[in-house]
Amino acid sequence: MQRPPPEDFLLKETKPHLGGGKVSGDKLTSTYDLVEQMQYLYVRVVKAKDLPAKDVTGSCDPYTEVKLGNYKGTTRHFEKKSNPEWNQVFAFSKDRIQASILEVTVKDKDVVKDDFIGRVLFDLNEVPKRVPPDSPLAPQWYRLEDRKGDKAKGELMLAVWMGTQADEAFPEAWHSDAATVSGTDALANIRSKVYLSPKLWYLRVNVIEAQDLQPTDKGRYPEVFVKATLGNQTLRTRISQSRTINPMWNEDMMFVAAEPFEEPLILSVEDRVAPNKEESLGRCAIPLQMVDRRLDYKPVNTKWYNIEKHIVIMEGEKKKEIKFSSKIHMRICLEGGYHVLDESTHYSSDLRPTAKQLWKSSIGVLELGILNAQGLMPMKTKDSKGTTDAYCVAKYGQKWVRTRTIIDSFAPRWNEQYTWEVFDPCTVITIGVFDNCHLIGGDKAGGAKDSKIGKVRIRLSTLETDRVYTHSYPLLVLHSNGVKKMGEIHLAVRFTCSSLLNMMHMYSMPLLPKMHYIHPLTVSQLDNLRHQATQIVSMRLSRAEPPLRKEIVEYMLDVSSHMWSMRRSKANFFRIMGVLSGLIAVGKWFDQICNWKNPITTVLIHILFIILVMYPELILPTIFLYLFLIGVWYYRWRPRHPPHMDTRLSHADSAHPDELDEEFDTFPTTRHSDIVRMRYDRLRSIAGRIQTVVGDLATQGERLQSLLSWRDPRATALFVIFCLVAAIVLYVTPFQVVALLTGIYVLRHPRFRHKLPSVPLNFFRRLPARTDCML
Repeated sequence: MQRPPPEDFLLKETKPHLGGGKVSGDKLTSTYDLVEQMQYLYVRVVKAKDLPAKDVTGSCDPYTEVKLGNYKGTTRHFEKKSNPEWNQVFAFSKDRIQASILEVTVKDKDVVKDDFIGRVLFDLNEVPKRVPPDSPLAPQWYRLEDRKGDKAKGELMLAVWMGTQADEAFPEAWHSDAATVSGTDALANIRSKVYLSPKLWYLRVNVIEAQDLQPTDKGRYPEVFVKATLGNQTLRTRISQSRTINPMWNEDMMFVAAEPFEEPLILSVEDRVAPNKEESLGRCAIPLQMVDRRLDYKPVNTKWYNIEKHIVIMEGEKKKEIKFSSKIHMRICLEGGYHVLDESTHYSSDLRPTAKQLWKSSIGVLELGILNAQGLMPMKTKDSKGTTDAYCVAKYGQKWVRTRTIIDSFAPRWNEQYTWEVFDPCTVITIGVFDNCHLIGGDKAGGAKDSKIGKVRIRLSTLETDRVYTHSYPLLVLHSNGVKKMGEIHLAVRFTCSSLLNMMHMYSMPLLPKMHYIHPLTVSQLDNLRHQATQIVSMRLSRAEPPLRKEIVEYMLDVSSHMWSMRRSKANFFRIMGVLSGLIAVGKWFDQICNWKNPITTVLIHILFIILVMYPELILPTIFLYLFLIGVWYYRWRPRHPPHMDTRLSHADSAHPDELDEEFDTFPTTRHSDIVRMRYDRLRSIAGRIQTVVGDLATQGERLQSLLSWRDPRATALFVIFCLVAAIVLYVTPFQVVALLTGIYVLRHPRFRHKLPSVPLNFFRRLPARTDCML
């Protein structure tokens, strides 16, 4: 039996002060009821008018400075404008307020020293409070004052209020905890955003035949194939068996396409004129906007397409280019009945088909509150000290969310809440924590990659409906030197079901859309298509502003999960043994019954067996009643917490350093040849054991086949005679008598047993197998 994971790697239940104390029980009371309220002082600087010129040129280059204690934020400046409009919001965390006076100053930007134009002062004790869904506070005009408090020329339109993170101004506001970040690009990289994955389609290209091809060398039989390209994806058919100018293939190719369709499908008919040389016989480009969309298994109509080839001929001294069109016969369609897999099916967050017409109604809502993190490890060095600029990314269905980045904190507090529609309870939400390495701005951070701190997966089917789960999840990351805890993330999760009947009905439905079962794709096709889908998603999201970078998307989608890992192989082997342990335990219990280890239990089993033989109609009801009672008994010990990543189950804490180094090696390998040779020999020894086990299984199966094959004529003759005698005996003997005698014989007392193998087992082991024929 496996030891439990270390205490530090376990899930911990917490009791945060959610919703500012407004949550009672499981009742939904406000939009932000799954996070702790965070108070902010908001300052909206709208515009100014009638600003005086302070320099000798007679012009004014104004900007506004908002100062509260040691925190200072500035608006952008305008050149030569006395009536500027900024419309910028500044947010100061109440926890970090160190002053009682808010100072809003308008200045004139100058090369040497900025000139003071005027200011407005606010006493924080008199600032109004605003709580959504109240309407936004209307800004007002304030007369500017000079340093002595006298009225100066010019007015400033402002709105100042106390609010929470639920305020609509919060996402785009300048935050006091990001005061050290400068530059427009860097500021954009720290704000919270919501992203949507592109809508993905499978594109099926069925190449049927071509006609009137024009090979250059007409004295040879052409070896023709079709090459299809869509973006970075290239597939080709086999070489046609009919080596003529009218070849046939009838072969399918599958691609992944994303809306909006930016690139056409390029088809090229190629002739292999030499082992490493191919010649194009024509090509055509097909815009995907013109392709038919299929929602079910009914085939779409075939079409003939022109494949054009430009031929240059000489007429005297002049070159003449003629265009010759051959024909290619194809059936092309966008498959809307499949779900394009960009995640592993084991922890997929969405299982709906591509076509929206085939979607079922939602069964509920998933709400996630990302509260805070504790004990994060330093991820980089800044000013000779370790620091971490952490943010979270959560992915469920097509919706990705990214929290704001908390600058230089090992215990960041986000307190952001997000919601998703749920269409299937057997899905998984993934939450990852990352370190932002793009705060420098400009090109300096262009080659940097955001570091992964850890991730959490929560399966919705393990959650009770309408219950708020508040837990602290350990952030575990596997490195080449072992598993490491990078900190903890504090989450609040609630799955609200809108229709219990619809949700129960989902358990009777296929996991994937029906096209996956009517026209299934092969395993290799699914692997290739998933790889292409993840590449497309990461490329599209990296083009957003701010980008959700490739390394983030690949880590969230677990792109490298299919790579070989000795540790993962061991873990899967012991998972299989854990599944079989129940059968092994039953076998041991039955062996104790047969050997009368506990005579009272054995006698009771005899009585139960005789009752079931005499009344066989009680067998199935007894089995199902037994399972029902076990289920009711285990209800008392049902899991009360969501499952989490288990280091013991994953064998992450006991893996050999070389096995981990192999797992983190690139593909193809970059290690020294001696290390690769050692790993290859280790793999050969493991494969040798597997080979022996598979061979033993094959031997047992071949012995069963040889019972009637007359490979051993005497053994087959004995078995045939036995079958005849058994048929006669069983015909004249009631079945209940046979079952009763067989059961009593199996359960007989050890006094009537002997330690030698039984006659049927001896007979079976003597049967021939095909191992003698193996080289």
